[in-house]
Amino acid sequence: MKTPCRAACKNNGGICSGCHRTMDEIIGWAGLSESERGTVMRNLSGANSTHQCPQCGEHAQCDIRSGKETCWCFSLEKRETTSAPNAGVCLCRQCLSSLPIE
Repeated sequence: MKTPCRAACKNNGGICSGCHRTMDEIIGWAGLSESERGTVMRNLSGANSTHQCPQCGEHAQCDIRSGKETCWCFSLEKRETTSAPNAGVCLCRQCLSSLPIE
């Protein structure tokens, strides 16, 4: 089974500091189909991108912009985003995980 795990796991407010999956994505990984795991991996790599991260310029993915009712980031602990550029625009997983938890 393919996995983005890098064996550098640390729960950083609901997101893994190694692979940047949410805890929900990690817990449910074995129950996902190959297609669903592929989607998560493309989201992590930036291949499924909805916009550029306003902080670092890398590809970022927002589930709401993709047409879903909620976003993957809603399962994370709230972050202090006042210092983030373009408030209201989703950050990539790496930049979001670097923000302090409220």
